[in-house]
Amino acid sequence: MYHHSASTSRPAAGSVTGVLEPAADSQDAIHFQRCTWCGTAMYHRLLCPVCQGSELRTERSEGVGTVRHSTVVHRNTPAARNVSLIELAEGFVVRGRVMGPPIGIHSGDRVQLSTAKDPVRGEPVFQLLEEPYRAWS
Repeated sequence: MYHHSASTSRPAAGSVTGVLEPAADSQDAIHFQRCTWCGTAMYHRLLCPVCQGSELRTERSEGVGTVRHSTVVHRNTPAARNVSLIELAEGFVVRGRVMGPPIGIHSGDRVQLSTAKDPVRGEPVFQLLEEPYRAWS
């Protein structure tokens, strides 16, 4: 006969069953996973890329980050658009779009989340925090 005990281990709130189910607190937020074993932050994974752990908890990102790479895409779109890799302050990288002229987005620019999900492409949209100073080249 099985007796339920309070000392038995239970899955964490953000375990595998709830990894990709963000809380309903805000639609304009990026939710990511953090491994409960090694603390690695990741975006939309089922297993930790470092320790292969499956106990991941879902957390909410503040949405502030740095552009690591940006490229201009002319394919499958009526106008040129940028595709950027953004490293967020929590330590994970997400692919998204930065608002503004595509040629004006550079590595190292600081960005803030504008919309968590673009209605057309379904990717996060960011905006520049401040206009960076660039010397004449």
